[in-house]
Amino acid sequence: MIEPTLNYVSCPETWSAPGADGALPQHRMAYWDWNPSGDPHCPHVVVCVHGLSRQGRDFDTLARSLLARATQPLRVVCPDVVGRGQSDWLTDPMAYQIPHYAADMLALLQQLQATALDWVGTSMGGLIGMVLAGQPGLPLPRPVRRLVLNDVGPNVQWQAIQRIGQYLGDTGYFESVQAAADAMWLSSTTFGPHTPAQWLALSQPMVKPVAGGFTLHYDPAIAKPFAALTREDAAQGDALLWQLYDQITAQTLLLRGAVSDLLTPHTAQEMTQRGPKAWMVEFPGVGHAPTLVAQDQVDAVASFLLA
Repeated sequence: MIEPTLNYVSCPETWSAPGADGALPQHRMAYWDWNPSGDPHCPHVVVCVHGLSRQGRDFDTLARSLLARATQPLRVVCPDVVGRGQSDWLTDPMAYQIPHYAADMLALLQQLQATALDWVGTSMGGLIGMVLAGQPGLPLPRPVRRLVLNDVGPNVQWQAIQRIGQYLGDTGYFESVQAAADAMWLSSTTFGPHTPAQWLALSQPMVKPVAGGFTLHYDPAIAKPFAALTREDAAQGDALLWQLYDQITAQTLLLRGAVSDLLTPHTAQEMTQRGPKAWMVEFPGVGHAPTLVAQDQVDAVASFLLA
């Protein structure tokens, strides 16, 4: 079975003061590199970016499927956004915000040197993708060619933000990986039906060992800027995201869980009529957010990216 390699990119902390040498502090962002050819200049790169409290191994099933179906050389890169997975934790918790994540992704894209760049973003990863694809003046090595927004749009429902805030930051303690998987399922049933084996595979990279047991992989401080968000802040963010969305020129696929509480039918429909006029696919019995493990979800993404 194809497996990814773990790599790192150094990212400048643009919100920090320079050191005595005039250089900005750096942190490392990890990324999982699915590159069976081993060619560092593989021309077609798909970058897959996870949701708020997740990590890059969420895309294992999708990556394997894309590589199996591709008729031309393909590389799939799945970063652990800073504060998650194998990436560094930030000393300033208020830097855990979309603009800083987008800056990190620019550093990663410069390192990848793709000639054809596609983006798959689940929830937070989709917001980062909109920031990058919706600003023509950004120093991207290549414009985003095809963009997949997985259950996210310019308007994020306040009720969903409140729901996520109820569990974000509680990294817990578990006696086993299975116990952690069982606990995570209680707050993740909106992901839709999964077999026990599928859910355990998704859960294993979500934990790390601690003395005598396991805890969730991420820095609990990622919850601090989230908790400080007000309804007014969210509304202002929505207005900015619509501006960005309207400037996107990439071919865009919008995935929506049919019972999502984060992406409403109204917002999704509007996204098909303005900006890049996304093509939308809905998945019945799924909320926020599709995990891209079920065959119909994988097929939708693969058909779009590899057409």
